[in-house]
Amino acid sequence: MNKNNQLTGKQKAAILLISLGTDVASSVYQHLSEEEIEKLTLEISGVKKVQAESKEDILEEFHSLALAQDYISQGGIGYAKRVLEKALGAEQATNIINRLTSSLQVKPFDFARKADAAQILNFIQNEHPQTIALILSYLDPQPAGQILSELPQEVQADIAKRIALMDSTSPEIISEVEAILERKLSATVTQDYTQTGGVETVVEVLNGVDRSTEKTILDSLEIQDPELAEEIKKRMFVFEDIVTLDNRAIQRVIRDCENEDLLLSLKVSSEEVKGVIYKNISKRMVDSFKEEMEFMGPVRLRDVEEAQSRIVAIIRRLEDAGEIIIARGGGDDIIV
Repeated sequence: MNKNNQLTGKQKAAILLISLGTDVASSVYQHLSEEEIEKLTLEISGVKKVQAESKEDILEEFHSLALAQDYISQGGIGYAKRVLEKALGAEQATNIINRLTSSLQVKPFDFARKADAAQILNFIQNEHPQTIALILSYLDPQPAGQILSELPQEVQADIAKRIALMDSTSPEIISEVEAILERKLSATVTQDYTQTGGVETVVEVLNGVDRSTEKTILDSLEIQDPELAEEIKKRMFVFEDIVTLDNRAIQRVIRDCENEDLLLSLKVSSEEVKGVIYKNISKRMVDSFKEEMEFMGPVRLRDVEEAQSRIVAIIRRLEDAGEIIIARGGGDDIIV
């Protein structure tokens, strides 16, 4: 076992694949990148002989790690540790969990990210805004935005501000807050100071809320902390910001949009927004849009907001794919 401790991860992986046979190894290769395949193949080619003892030890190590990862996915780190302690003893269980959590980068409130947003809301809605802010900052943006949308309007902006201004939180405080949810779910925190919150986090959360909630929070923040509100808005993209895109980007966005969404969005848009859209579509299409909007009649604000949200989602997707560029922080920050 001591000899195996001196092997690198790649060397152990090479021995593992050799031990599992060519059929399994080829199946594993299908899930690896070209670079990983090259490095692993190089390691395999350098293995001349696998000692029976080394083979058994590495297979056992892999099996333990795979079991631990499965236990974590089932019930969180705390559950995995308890099961492993019963099977392997406290010391070995701790070693396995420490190795997995460092490689998986398991964060506090991992159990909450697997829970239903409505269930989490039920637990935290009556807690202090700072407690709610801490929990939301660790959740994925979509459920965090959903939860923030369901909270009373009078606390939404306060919580968003607390997330934005959050810096680092001690493990003692995190442990105390996690205890709120431990009545039905369990978790073990990573014992170090963890960076969370900040403006980027609150931007991601606000991107997950509905447009009405987003506007309410930003309007309130503009009164409470104008500088923070401006910083958040600089990093966000709303439908009206389409005027900041260049013509090529607007044309690319329009290609992926449904005409119905464009019609609904333009129905209540400013003349500036209509102008940049009309500039980038054919005259026949412009005439058709104007005619349809004229006979469309009143529309529900919710339908308009949903249509605009779908277009914004397309814009963000295209930006993530590198197909368009969104200038951040105003017109002076042009990217060339």
